[in-house]
Amino acid sequence: MLNKDNQIKLQYSQNFLYSKKLVSDLIGQSNICKDDIVIEIGGGRGIITEQLVKKCKKVYVIEYDFNLYKSLKDKFYDIKNVEIIHGDFLEFELPKEYRYKIFSNIPYNITSAILSKLIFADNPPDDIYIILQKEAAEKYAGKPYDGESMRSLLLKPYFDFEIIRNLKRTDFNPVTSVDSVFLQIKKRENRLIRKDKGNLYSDFIAYIFSNTGKDMKLRCKHIFSYKQIKRLSNDIGFKMTDSPTCLSYEQWLKVFQYFVIGVSDEKKKLVNNSYSKLMKEQDKIDKLYRSR
Repeated sequence: MLNKDNQIKLQYSQNFLYSKKLVSDLIGQSNICKDDIVIEIGGGRGIITEQLVKKCKKVYVIEYDFNLYKSLKDKFYDIKNVEIIHGDFLEFELPKEYRYKIFSNIPYNITSAILSKLIFADNPPDDIYIILQKEAAEKYAGKPYDGESMRSLLLKPYFDFEIIRNLKRTDFNPVTSVDSVFLQIKKRENRLIRKDKGNLYSDFIAYIFSNTGKDMKLRCKHIFSYKQIKRLSNDIGFKMTDSPTCLSYEQWLKVFQYFVIGVSDEKKKLVNNSYSKLMKEQDKIDKLYRSR
């Protein structure tokens, strides 16, 4: 839940789209259709809501600001396929029994919290269409927009990422001080990592990215022998001196597949709980940052 300081920060982090044509174009570039149930995070002044209700079966709008909520209620009082909800999206209970999609221009300062809630939900959305800071989008999407990050590698077995459109700073009111994009995050129908290997994959990626060393050879030296890492680099097509971010997701899948079948159980134990340890450390850093 947002505390008072974060409420104030949220208020001043809002940058609204003002062009109805642009919003209509963005929705037209999505796969949202008349049978869809869509959740909009932060209805703001209703410019996105206005277009969504024309396009889909049902729209749920979660708006935190009470004045904006009241304004939205008044604006859409006679529209049957929209429900305006006053509340904090981070406390909102996502659907468990039916499929749904997300379409939203989210506050940039809580991007990570919002996407974590959606992506790690028991029933994640089929599609997430969001407007967010370009730098953050590239970190989530990884290649071909940027090098693969730990974040992008952890998510790509379960989601596809595509930057659909670059937006201008002047598309917003107030004008943004950063570049923004329209990003699609699509749930894969068939996950690329077996369910029983999901935790091991997360630990494997976290272990390598949290290890010291500038290249793959140094970061992997305790789980792969020199002979193994040399063979992997030749077979998969990377250099032992490459940093982890240089490898594509497809290459990482092959490295992980070899880890599963090609190393001893003793070496596999080295990566145990790496992901949870890293998240605990990150949480400490976040709490320290928030307390300043």
